[in-house]
Amino acid sequence: MFATNYPLLDLFWTMLEFFLFFLWIYLLVIIFADIFRSRDLSGGVKALWVLFVVIIPWLGVLVYLIARGGSMHERAELQAEQVQKQFDEYVKKTAGASGTSSADQLHKLADLKERGVLTEAEFDAEKAKLLG
Repeated sequence: MFATNYPLLDLFWTMLEFFLFFLWIYLLVIIFADIFRSRDLSGGVKALWVLFVVIIPWLGVLVYLIARGGSMHERAELQAEQVQKQFDEYVKKTAGASGTSSADQLHKLADLKERGVLTEAEFDAEKAKLLG
């Protein structure tokens, strides 16, 4: 029943329409993100680009891609580098605040044992805790 009312060619056409629709939405999201990410545009120019893309979508997107498309990748890459740098700093700060590595802790335990602060049994118990 379904195959007689909805031929295979119509199914492929519908799939193509869905694909193009989602591609169009993705392109709009990327362009709006690039407009607002761009630091070389003032607020008024950003507003004009947004209005141009919203009022005349096809022409606005085409003109934006021609005029500023070459530097879109550079801005996205710069933002990705900044996010990665912030993440790396956070990880270093968090890892540094949480303590030292197991090797450093074992070295400190061995130093305490050598100075006589820890007995052999205490050293072995702490070492077992560190090593899991």
